[in-house]
Amino acid sequence: MEEGSRTTMFLSSCRKNLVVQFLLKHSIDGVLTRGAVMEAAEEYGISRKTVYRLWNKAKQQMQRGEPAIMEGKVKGYHHSDKFSLDEEKVRALSTLERSSIRKMAHKLSVSKNTLGRVQFESMHNVVHIDEKWFYMTKTSDRPVFGLDGQTKFDGKLGIFPFTELVAAQRKSKNRAKGTLETKPISSVNKSVKRDCIINRIVPAIKAKWPEWASKEIYIQQDNATPHINGVDAEFEAVAKSDGFKIHLICQPPNSPDTNILDLGFFRAIQTLQHEKPCNNVDTLLENVCSSYEELSPQTLNKVFLSLQACLTEIMVFRGGNNYKVPHINKARLERTVGLPNALDVDEDLVRDVLEYLQQPENNAGCGYDIMALANAFGF
Repeated sequence: MEEGSRTTMFLSSCRKNLVVQFLLKHSIDGVLTRGAVMEAAEEYGISRKTVYRLWNKAKQQMQRGEPAIMEGKVKGYHHSDKFSLDEEKVRALSTLERSSIRKMAHKLSVSKNTLGRVQFESMHNVVHIDEKWFYMTKTSDRPVFGLDGQTKFDGKLGIFPFTELVAAQRKSKNRAKGTLETKPISSVNKSVKRDCIINRIVPAIKAKWPEWASKEIYIQQDNATPHINGVDAEFEAVAKSDGFKIHLICQPPNSPDTNILDLGFFRAIQTLQHEKPCNNVDTLLENVCSSYEELSPQTLNKVFLSLQACLTEIMVFRGGNNYKVPHINKARLERTVGLPNALDVDEDLVRDVLEYLQQPENNAGCGYDIMALANAFGF
């Protein structure tokens, strides 16, 4: 654009909501942190005046007890002759027949272009972190595959033990007094979590992240008290450097199925770990780390699909967690047409839930807020 010229930009609802979400992450008790307006303006290519306008509108909505929802002025062209699919025919298709656009288009006798769909984002720039106790006895981002099926990125960034070396207090038949032994640390507090994220997780992301992948990354953690928040000064100093923009987000409360580690990854590691003999903490660490490395990226990919299936059930139950983890016959799909990168979702379901969440009394008590749900589907 030449100097002095001006381009008028019509902001879509989705883009406006992304700006507001950015500002909410950079605010404390309704007050924006220093530099947040300028950063938002640069991030989304808009003026500071527009940022202030959106923020003031959002604050007015929140002061009325309403969710902060922005609507674009451009509604789009209405096609009076728009093709409408027979919903009964779509519902009659099996899961296998709905596994790809090509199969659905063939079964419904329409072109692939005509058959639009709503689909989860690929989640390739979301890193899941969590803590897990591994016992001697029984009691990260998604992988990416090439067109030839070869693994381009295994999705695993690292596994980091919370341990320390402690001198033995007394002599035993196995070691002399003063011998350094590996012990689990007494408490995983906020200081320990900050150190792990800043000095271990973020460097691992920067070291292993594929060159071709988006450098805007979301680290999802649960809501445990020791976790740091996204505006932690020490975290932001390393998270927004070297060309990366790494954000910290929290999973919905009481929703362990929204973290792939709780959903299946930890269990898969533990299954392998229990097959290895162990009689001390050092051997336990070796077994857990080797099991982590042995776990295939295909297994991790399956857990991500289970995550998307659970997110669909959460919408069906309007934010509740009283559902059964769905089974989508991943093994059969893998043997036949292959596993998809993302699951299709009924568009009517998404729109019904968005409408449901627009009611203040519903959005206040729901695990997923309106912004998170809209962003998950690109609305």
